[in-house]
Order: sequence, then C-alpha cells, then structure tokens
Amino acid sequence: MAEDTPIIRAVKKVLPAVVSITISKYVDFFESPFGPLFGQDFFAPSFFGTPRRKKVKVGGGSGFIATHGGIILTNRHVIEDPQAEYIVVLQNGEKYTPEILARDPINDVSVLKIKKTGLPVIELGDSSELELGQQVIAIGNALGLFQNTVSTGVVSGLSREIKAQSGLTQERTRLRGLIQTDAAINPGNSGGPLININGEAIGINAAMVFGAENIGFALPINNAKKDLEEVKKYGRVREPFLGVRYIPITRKLKEKFNLPIDFGVLIISEPGAQIGVGEAVVPGSPAEKAGLKESDIILEIGNKKITLKQTVADILQKFEIGDEIDLKILRENKERIIKLILAEKK
Repeated sequence: MAEDTPIIRAVKKVLPAVVSITISKYVDFFESPFGPLFGQDFFAPSFFGTPRRKKVKVGGGSGFIATHGGIILTNRHVIEDPQAEYIVVLQNGEKYTPEILARDPINDVSVLKIKKTGLPVIELGDSSELELGQQVIAIGNALGLFQNTVSTGVVSGLSREIKAQSGLTQERTRLRGLIQTDAAINPGNSGGPLININGEAIGINAAMVFGAENIGFALPINNAKKDLEEVKKYGRVREPFLGVRYIPITRKLKEKFNLPIDFGVLIISEPGAQIGVGEAVVPGSPAEKAGLKESDIILEIGNKKITLKQTVADILQKFEIGDEIDLKILRENKERIIKLILAEKK
C-alpha cells in the first residue's frame, strides 16, 4: 500500500510547476590537427588559426511557475550572464526559451516568462507568517543534474544575513532577511521553491554554506511577490533612487575623519571624480533637487536610523517611487530635516 503523508501530498501538488533551467554558452576552442594524441592545448592558438565555436552546457538551476500565463520565478544569480542561453524545461520535457522580464539585484530574484498558457502553478504563501520549527520542503534540480530532488527540514532561523558569492562573476552580494533551513539546498536547487506543508511557496531556494552541514537559505517569497506586482504594473522591477554616492560610517571611519557619530552614511565623491561622473551628488537627481551636498551625513530615512544592519537599500525598499520622505542629515554638526521625492533608478 502506497504511503500517504502531508509531505507526499504537498510534493505531488507542486511538482508539476517546478522547472529546470539549463545554461549554455558558445566557447572558442582550437582543434589539434594531430588528433587527440597531442591535446588541444599543446600548441599555441595561433598555430591553428581561427578557433571553432561550440555551444556547451555550463550550468543549471531551478525555478517554478507562478502564474497560469507562464510567469516563472527563480534567482537572479541563476540567469545573471547576459552572454548565456537559457532554456526552461517543464516536467513533461517541453523546452522553452524564456523572456527575462526583470532582474532584482537587491533581492536576488528574477522574473521570466515563457510562451505557454494553462500551466500548473504553485500558490504563493506569506513569508511574514513563518515560525521557527515550521516544517518546510525544498524542491529543485540538484547540482543541475538530478531533477525533482526533494529534501525536508524546518525553519531554523529568520531574518538571516549572508554574503553570497556568484559562481560566474565572483561578485559578492549581501543578502538580508533570509529564511534559514536545515533542508538540503544544493547549487542546482537555486531558484526552486521552498514550500510549506500546504504546498504554498514561502521562499525561493538561494544558497548553502560550504563546509557546513544542514545550513541553507531561501529568499522570502514576499519579496518576489512585490517584484511580480511591479512587473505586472510597469513591465519591470523599479528601484527607488536617491542619487548620492556614500560610504557607511563605522567606528574606524568616525575616528579617521573625526566624525561626531558612528552610524549613518557619509556623502562623498569617488576619488578623482569628474563633473557628471563619480560626483557625490548625481546631477538632476532627487538628492540634488532636495539640496543634499558632499560631506552631508544622512542619519535617518523616513524616521528609520541607518546602520550597518539596516542599510540605505534596506530602508528604501519599504517606500515607493514618488514617495516624499524625510531625511535627517548632519551638516556642519547641526541636524536638519530635508524632504526628498524618490525617483526611479535608471
């Protein structure tokens, strides 16, 4: 008799909407005229003349269908290479080249679309209601090889922060507000759903900690839901924009510049900045219109104190384009309030 448990029912419910994403690129290679005896790298490339181009698979990830009209959610880092070719593979083996509607670098979310309707979907839950110890299930294309990999665990932590490194660009990105779980999350699982026992997506599998056991992270689904609304309304994910270059103030920076505080951000131009390039205050930006100047220190945005754990980017995510917000700044050791209207980052 086949076993029937809540986990099995949840997996069966969502599995048709989980997809694989294959990543391919064209690479140059030189073929030895002497065959495999010498190997391709034995002679200098110039010896062989023009290289041949060959498309090879360079990676894989996961995703899941969020609407019947073919909208798919995955990680930004899964599809970050503009030179690569991405193919979405459905559970029945059908393959589609997706349109990349949006990449959200702050939340590491990407929104894709394939030309297919009537698709099965995974319902999106509410990640703000998660509890420690709650049972969760991670599903994905583990290591880019093993389709329909299922692992179970619990919510081990909430609002975690990590520095993730891209395997492609080696770029390090700070991810905040993550769900920590002991459900196994492998590299190919990235972009797949983290679901609750009801089969609702409450996260997007994002990262694992190398050298540690049973420590994985997922992006809260509420961030992706906001991105979906942006795409639906504007056709893209919009980012609020102040228009200043700054460095976070730490204790070391306070001592170095003899600053009166050890929080907030110092508005400062890039070294060797030229007019219009690398300036502290971007010309024509909301910051310039509001009267912000180089050497101002922004202490608060919308009554929220700027710290290393609550950054400018974190705070701005809570506001909408066009909102008028109060900035508390420190100028010449005097606090003042400046009103600023947020614009969209171009």
